[in-house]
Amino acid sequence: MQPGPDNDWRQTHLGRLLGHAMRRFDERVLTLMAHDVEVPLALSNLAARQQVSAAHIHITRHLARDGSRLTELAERAGMTKQAMGTLVDQCEAWGLVTRGPDPLDARARRVLFTATGLAWLEAFRRAVAQAEAEFRASVGDEIATVVTIGLEAYAAA
Repeated sequence: MQPGPDNDWRQTHLGRLLGHAMRRFDERVLTLMAHDVEVPLALSNLAARQQVSAAHIHITRHLARDGSRLTELAERAGMTKQAMGTLVDQCEAWGLVTRGPDPLDARARRVLFTATGLAWLEAFRRAVAQAEAEFRASVGDEIATVVTIGLEAYAAA
């Protein structure tokens, strides 16, 4: 692709910049979690070896503390039920989640955090807080605040 005003927009438009920023943020969160001494060692090793991806963070980000149905998780994450099912299977094998009965529908199952999963969730909270603080330090408090307010408004529209 030839650089120039007719093509520059393809590399610098808002969607592309947001995508890069999100990937950088999620990678930083995973790195912080991999080095968190309070994360169970097996999970820390998985994160350090990049076996845990940003896709797995969807479960951490979207699973309610009291559990969620697979269809709810998939919808919140913007994924297919099948793709979310694969992620839940992996997280279940790692001991982060378990499947249990749904108290509202005997035919349905709920995905629930295990004790290890709740420790992982707390590590996620700490990592997100640190990554956000690093972002603020990088761009300054005023810009970080404007970016946050702007993204919240854009997402709500």
